[in-house]
Order: sequence, then structure tokens, then C-alpha cells
Amino acid sequence: MAKSSPTQASPASPAGAVSASAQSVAASASNAAAQQAFLVRRLVTSYQKNTPQSLKLIDTYLVFVMLTGIIQFVYVLLAGTYPYNSFLAGFGASVGSFVLAANLRMQVNPENKEFKDTSTERAFADFAFASLVLFGFVVNFLG
Repeated sequence: MAKSSPTQASPASPAGAVSASAQSVAASASNAAAQQAFLVRRLVTSYQKNTPQSLKLIDTYLVFVMLTGIIQFVYVLLAGTYPYNSFLAGFGASVGSFVLAANLRMQVNPENKEFKDTSTERAFADFAFASLVLFGFVVNFLG
């Protein structure tokens, strides 16, 4: 009877079962990654095709304001909080602008039935007035 060498694992041995299990995990992981990539492509295609241009513009502004807040937060973590009022005012302006723009997006979205009686012009006027009030508080907080 021939003995198997320690470097070769037979399919019946635990090492062979582990490698088969690892291969099935790797295959399912690559299948999951492919499925996720497909879902992301489908989401992007649907967004580009079905979203009105005005909502895309608001979404771009939302991303800009969010990135501005993230950059300010990272800067404070790296550089310190010496002008603390400046950080609070800038970060508050970013968060407030994001909330106001998200509210504008909800009101302007034609798919949202909750705001069907609100006109686009009224929603933008509310956004502009609330933004002026927000920035008035921000400038006042700066000193």
C-alpha cells in the first residue's frame, strides 16, 4: 500500500476538504462581486435614464456640500481645533446646507406625492430664504 506524501492532500483528508471549501468560498465571493457590479451598473443606468436634470443638479450640490463637510472634519482632526468657532461655523454651514438641499430635492421630486401641492418655485424660494437665514447665523457665529 502506497503512502501519500505529507505535501499532497487526498480529497478524503481534512486538508483536501479545506481547500475545496476555500475554492467554493472564493467562487461564491467572485459571484457576489459580479452580482454587486451588475447591480451598481443597473443603478447608475437607471439613475441616468430616469432622473430629471434638476434632481441631478441638486444631487451634485449635495455631494459637493457633503465633501466640503468631510474635508473640514478631516482638517480639524489633522491640524487641530485652534479656530474652533470657525470650524463649528463652517461645519454647521455644510450640515445645514445639506439638510436644506435634501429638503429641496424632496419637494422638487415629481415622484414624491407628499409635496404634490408645492410648486417648484415655492420650494426653491423656501430653500433660498432658509439658506439666507442659515448663513446669517453662520456669519454671526464667526464673530
